[in-house]
Amino acid sequence: MLRCIQLAKNGLATTYPNPLVGSVVVHNNKIIGEGWHYKAGQPHAEVNAISSVANSALLSEATIYVNLEPCSHFGKTPPCADLIIDKGIKKVVIGTTDPNPKVAGKGIQKLMAVGCDVVVGVLEKQCEALNKRFFTFQQKKRPYIFLKWAKTTDGFIAPEVRDEQKPVWITSKLTRQQTHKLRAQEQAILVGTKTVLDDNPSLTTRDWYGATPIRLVLDRNLKVPADAAIFAGADTTYIFTEQAVEHAANCKIETINFRENIAQQICDVLYRDGIQSLIVEGGSRTLQTFIDAKLWDEAFVYTGSNNFKTGTVAPKLEGAIIAKNVINSDTLIHYKNTIA
Repeated sequence: MLRCIQLAKNGLATTYPNPLVGSVVVHNNKIIGEGWHYKAGQPHAEVNAISSVANSALLSEATIYVNLEPCSHFGKTPPCADLIIDKGIKKVVIGTTDPNPKVAGKGIQKLMAVGCDVVVGVLEKQCEALNKRFFTFQQKKRPYIFLKWAKTTDGFIAPEVRDEQKPVWITSKLTRQQTHKLRAQEQAILVGTKTVLDDNPSLTTRDWYGATPIRLVLDRNLKVPADAAIFAGADTTYIFTEQAVEHAANCKIETINFRENIAQQICDVLYRDGIQSLIVEGGSRTLQTFIDAKLWDEAFVYTGSNNFKTGTVAPKLEGAIIAKNVINSDTLIHYKNTIA
């Protein structure tokens, strides 16, 4: 099962909206086939694992391992449970059941109905953690939310007075590269009006290989100019506003009520559109909105070696520390929300 998890991780950022799945076929305690799900619309992990077996005659005596329950319904590909049955595999070991209502135990039931020996719950917690985005989306009806910001040693995320530099960097180039890796793994990224006006960010993954996430901006009164970098390129940028009017090219207006729970309204829109993960990157007020609403799962807080003495104070966060790392002259503290 550990090998299934390892294989499944190869699909991070490419399988959306599907979960991360790896599969291993074992005969006489020897792996004879393995595979993972590469991309939505392409064959699932079980298909790739079974097709990699050189001697298909061994399948009737083999055990197939998979970190997530085999699907039982027709989507873009046929049901994996049917394939396992057709190939005569008699034992199936599953990490965790699938929370998707289209599956939700139906795949297990289909296998058991034809006499397969099905074992469920092997390394269950690790398998659930692997698909934290998919499970949160299915069970909580919202995306999995990462918070991310950088602050100075004295606790500011932006200076009171800035020169022509946009943005004002707090952390090292290596740290910024790591944050672009995070962007490449997630589906959407959000900033507030002030961040766009002050820094004019592009929110791309230019320092890491991978797709740029869907860009979102909170812009209550449409103060962000149409030529801002956040609108550059062919991809659609979401604008959350109170103004139900057209704005820039390549943008999608989402009208929300700024006097009510802003974070929840954003989550509702992203759930509607099938977006499973979100990075909230700034500024302080936008981040605090999600913190106060208890709508976050993990937070990456970077501390640089410089001081501003005055400026915009960093958000206030309480959470369990997962890890603490040093990146050149910067420190990263990784938090998990234990309340939500």
